[in-house]
Amino acid sequence: MSIERMVMRFAGSVVIASVLLGYFVSPWWLLLTLFVGANLLQSSFTGFCPLAMILRRFGLKSGCAFRE
Repeated sequence: MSIERMVMRFAGSVVIASVLLGYFVSPWWLLLTLFVGANLLQSSFTGFCPLAMILRRFGLKSGCAFRE
């Protein structure tokens, strides 16, 4: 498992969870979706991802996220 795939898996899970919480609990949970989207966007420009730094410390290796 590569860092890139783990970041995508985590971000997707958080987005799904926050949308469900926003629908069933409170619309304020949609702010979490906004935060995840903004973090992904800034990461695409800067290359800085806090989750990737944490996963690297746990020993995961960078890899090719998409194979052709």
